[in-house]
Amino acid sequence: MRKSPPVRQTERTENSVCVDLIKPYDCSSADINPIGSVSKQDLRSFLKWAAAHLNYPSLAEIEAAPPTAELEPIRSNYNQLDEVDMGMTYEELSVYGRLRKIFRCGPVSMFQDYHLTEFNLMVTNLCHKWYGKFAPSEVAEKVKHFFKYYSINRHKMTVLTPSYHAESYSPEDNRFDLRQFLYNSRWPYQFRKIDELVQEINAEKAVSPGLDRGQPEITLVHGTGLGVIAAGSSNPRVGL
Repeated sequence: MRKSPPVRQTERTENSVCVDLIKPYDCSSADINPIGSVSKQDLRSFLKWAAAHLNYPSLAEIEAAPPTAELEPIRSNYNQLDEVDMGMTYEELSVYGRLRKIFRCGPVSMFQDYHLTEFNLMVTNLCHKWYGKFAPSEVAEKVKHFFKYYSINRHKMTVLTPSYHAESYSPEDNRFDLRQFLYNSRWPYQFRKIDELVQEINAEKAVSPGLDRGQPEITLVHGTGLGVIAAGSSNPRVGL
C-alpha cells in the first residue's frame, strides 16, 4: 500500500516575516506554516496558558527561552538574539503589526492619527500609546525604523509557505495581506512629514507646556458589552 506523502511544516511567527528574520527560501520549502499568522507575544501567551492548564510543563521552558533566529553560530561569549538584531522588542513589533494591518496605518498615521468612528474617537497612534514612556522624537525613530525594515523585507513574503489564517493582523501574502511588495525604503515624504509633526509637537510644548498633542483631550473608547474579546476578533482595539 502506497503511503501518503508527508505534510511538511515550517514555523515562523507573524513578527518574523515583517522584519529581517527570514531568508528568501529557508521557510518556503514546506506545505503549511501553522503559526505564521500569530505574533510572538500571542504565541508566548498561549504557551504559558497551555503549560499551566494542559499540563505541558515543557512548554514553559520553550516560552522562557530567549528568541533567536539561529542564523549565526553559537559561541561561548555570544548568543544571537532576535530583539537585538531587529532593534525593537517583540512587544513593540506586535503593536506595529496590529496598527499596520488592522488599522491600515502607514508611517505617518502610525506615528500620530485619530480615527473618528460612528461611536467615538479612537486613538491609535503611538504618540498617545507611548506618552510618558518615549519622547515624540523617539517614537518617530521607532516608527521609521520599523517601516524601513518592513519595506526592505516585504518581497520575501511572496515566496513564503502559506500560513494557517488565525489572526486578523496576519501578514500572509497568499490571500490576506494583498498589498504591494516593492517599496521605497527611504519613505521620503512620510518620514519628512513625521519630522515636521515632531517639530510641531515640540513647538506647541514650548509655547503651552500644558498642551500635548501626544495626549489628546478625547480618548474615550466605548465598550461593546460583550465581555472579554478575543485577540483575533473583529475588534481591532484588542492588543493595543
